Amino acid sequence: MAVENHFSTVARILAMQVLMAIVIASGFFVSGGFEGARSPLLGSLVALIPNGYFAWKIYLSRNKGAKNIVRAFYSGETVKLILTAALFAVIFQIPGVNLLAVLAGYVAVSSVFWLALLLWRD
Repeated sequence: MAVENHFSTVARILAMQVLMAIVIASGFFVSGGFEGARSPLLGSLVALIPNGYFAWKIYLSRNKGAKNIVRAFYSGETVKLILTAALFAVIFQIPGVNLLAVLAGYVAVSSVFWLALLLWRD
Protein backbone atom coordinates (compact mmCIF):
# COMPACT_ATOMS: atom_id res chain seq x y z
CA MET A 1 0.00 0.00 0.00
CA ALA A 2 1.53 3.30 -1.11
CA VAL A 3 1.38 6.33 1.10
CA GLU A 4 0.31 9.57 -0.59
CA ASN A 5 3.16 12.06 -0.39
CA HIS A 6 1.86 15.62 -0.73
CA PHE A 7 5.32 17.11 -1.27
CA SER A 8 7.07 14.51 -3.38
CA THR A 9 10.78 14.14 -3.94
CA VAL A 10 10.38 15.62 -7.42
CA ALA A 11 8.70 18.71 -5.99
CA ARG A 12 11.46 19.04 -3.38
CA ILE A 13 14.13 18.81 -6.08
CA LEU A 14 12.38 21.44 -8.21
CA ALA A 15 12.02 23.70 -5.16
CA MET A 16 15.71 23.29 -4.34
CA GLN A 17 16.60 24.05 -7.96
CA VAL A 18 14.59 27.28 -7.79
CA LEU A 19 16.36 28.14 -4.54
CA MET A 20 19.75 27.45 -6.14
CA ALA A 21 18.81 29.68 -9.10
CA ILE A 22 17.99 32.49 -6.66
CA VAL A 23 21.21 31.97 -4.71
CA ILE A 24 23.47 31.91 -7.78
CA ALA A 25 21.76 34.93 -9.36
CA SER A 26 21.96 36.80 -6.03
CA GLY A 27 25.68 36.12 -5.82
CA PHE A 28 26.23 37.54 -9.27
CA PHE A 29 23.87 40.44 -8.47
CA VAL A 30 26.02 41.45 -5.50
CA SER A 31 29.13 41.58 -7.66
CA GLY A 32 27.64 42.97 -10.88
CA GLY A 33 24.16 44.37 -10.32
CA PHE A 34 21.19 43.48 -12.52
CA GLU A 35 23.39 43.09 -15.59
CA GLY A 36 25.64 40.67 -13.72
CA ALA A 37 22.69 38.58 -12.49
CA ARG A 38 21.03 38.29 -15.89
CA SER A 39 23.35 35.66 -17.39
CA PRO A 40 23.33 33.16 -14.47
CA LEU A 41 19.58 33.60 -14.15
CA LEU A 42 19.17 32.73 -17.84
CA GLY A 43 21.43 29.71 -17.37
CA SER A 44 19.36 28.63 -14.40
CA LEU A 45 16.20 28.87 -16.47
CA VAL A 46 17.78 26.62 -19.11
CA ALA A 47 17.91 23.92 -16.44
CA LEU A 48 14.62 24.73 -14.66
CA ILE A 49 12.23 24.95 -17.60
CA PRO A 50 13.06 21.55 -19.16
CA ASN A 51 13.15 19.88 -15.73
CA GLY A 52 9.74 21.34 -14.92
CA TYR A 53 8.38 20.08 -18.24
CA PHE A 54 9.79 16.60 -17.61
CA ALA A 55 8.32 16.47 -14.09
CA TRP A 56 4.92 17.60 -15.42
CA LYS A 57 5.00 14.97 -18.17
CA ILE A 58 5.76 12.18 -15.70
CA TYR A 59 3.16 13.52 -13.26
CA LEU A 60 0.46 13.30 -15.93
CA SER A 61 1.24 9.62 -16.50
CA ARG A 62 1.25 8.62 -12.81
CA ASN A 63 -2.04 6.68 -12.87
CA LYS A 64 -1.53 4.98 -16.22
CA GLY A 65 -0.08 1.60 -17.00
CA ALA A 66 3.62 0.78 -16.99
CA LYS A 67 3.85 0.98 -20.78
CA ASN A 68 2.41 4.51 -20.81
CA ILE A 69 4.69 5.59 -17.97
CA VAL A 70 7.78 4.39 -19.86
CA ARG A 71 6.53 6.08 -23.03
CA ALA A 72 5.99 9.33 -21.09
CA PHE A 73 9.46 9.03 -19.59
CA TYR A 74 11.18 8.63 -22.97
CA SER A 75 9.13 11.30 -24.73
CA GLY A 76 9.57 13.67 -21.78
CA GLU A 77 13.33 13.16 -21.73
CA THR A 78 13.56 13.67 -25.50
CA VAL A 79 11.62 16.93 -25.34
CA LYS A 80 13.68 17.98 -22.32
CA LEU A 81 16.94 17.57 -24.26
CA ILE A 82 15.58 19.38 -27.33
CA LEU A 83 14.20 22.18 -25.15
CA THR A 84 17.55 22.55 -23.37
CA ALA A 85 19.42 22.84 -26.67
CA ALA A 86 16.86 25.32 -28.04
CA LEU A 87 17.03 27.49 -24.91
CA PHE A 88 20.83 27.58 -25.06
CA ALA A 89 20.63 28.56 -28.74
CA VAL A 90 18.22 31.40 -27.93
CA ILE A 91 20.26 32.65 -24.97
CA PHE A 92 23.49 32.75 -26.95
CA GLN A 93 21.78 35.12 -29.41
CA ILE A 94 21.19 37.72 -26.66
CA PRO A 95 23.75 40.54 -26.87
CA GLY A 96 26.00 40.96 -23.84
CA VAL A 97 25.34 37.55 -22.32
CA ASN A 98 28.27 36.16 -20.33
CA LEU A 99 28.93 32.56 -21.40
CA LEU A 100 30.68 31.53 -18.19
CA ALA A 101 27.93 33.01 -16.01
CA VAL A 102 25.25 31.23 -18.08
CA LEU A 103 27.08 27.94 -17.64
CA ALA A 104 27.59 28.62 -13.91
CA GLY A 105 23.83 29.06 -13.47
CA TYR A 106 23.07 25.97 -15.53
CA VAL A 107 25.59 23.75 -13.75
CA ALA A 108 24.57 25.00 -10.30
CA VAL A 109 20.89 24.25 -10.87
CA SER A 110 21.59 20.94 -12.61
CA SER A 111 23.87 19.80 -9.79
CA VAL A 112 20.97 19.97 -7.32
CA PHE A 113 19.49 16.84 -8.89
CA TRP A 114 22.71 14.86 -8.54
CA LEU A 115 23.29 16.02 -4.97
CA ALA A 116 19.70 15.10 -4.12
CA LEU A 117 20.32 11.56 -5.32
CA LEU A 118 23.24 11.28 -2.92
CA LEU A 119 21.71 13.04 0.08
CA TRP A 120 17.98 12.22 0.08
CA ARG A 121 17.57 8.54 0.69
CA ASP A 122 13.95 8.20 1.83
